[in-house]
Amino acid sequence: MVERFLDHMVAHDWDGMADCVADDVERVGPFCDAYRGKAEYVRFISELLPSLGGYAMNVDRVVYAGRVATAELTETVDGTGTPEALVFDLDADGRIAHISIYIQRPELAAALEEEAP
Repeated sequence: MVERFLDHMVAHDWDGMADCVADDVERVGPFCDAYRGKAEYVRFISELLPSLGGYAMNVDRVVYAGRVATAELTETVDGTGTPEALVFDLDADGRIAHISIYIQRPELAAALEEEAP
């Protein structure tokens, strides 16, 4: 289900993406921004992704543990890639009920290395 969801997202197939999520889906982003409900979440993604220049997603792996899945991926916008982990909770029907997004910040790591004695 998670792979289908991500494929539909990248293809801008909003109906296909919506079919993968529960009606009461909740998405919590890396800045604690939350979107609740299928309509609100699909509207957010369908407006955001087409506005991002040079958007691409490379999925490295998806790992399932019961009704929880984690996707390790990199999203690229305007040539800058951001490594991320997305944690998905699946409902009893196998649809995505919750998404939490965690990002790595390579530019902050580089800045910390420069400051180290």
